[in-house]
Amino acid sequence: MIVCHCMNITDHDIRSAMEWMRAADPETLITPRKVYRALGKSADCGGCMPLFLDTLKAHKTVLVPNLRKPEPMLKPATSTEGSDICKAIPKSSTT
Repeated sequence: MIVCHCMNITDHDIRSAMEWMRAADPETLITPRKVYRALGKSADCGGCMPLFLDTLKAHKTVLVPNLRKPEPMLKPATSTEGSDICKAIPKSSTT
């Protein structure tokens, strides 16, 4: 199946490039740009990127990290005992 019409790259080309990169360096981070470079080509219009990425993700040697936004850390509750909680209202000196 043709994935990139501009550069005439097929899903077989992508898988072959990925397997070649894994054989050369099992720990390498495989990106679309690296696959294009391994094939001696470069991206043109970018219209193929969704299908290109799906082809990368479907390969058995690619682990896609969970890129979920981290949840904000909550500050621990602090004790207000013994302090003036409301400092906006001054204490009356006549009481």
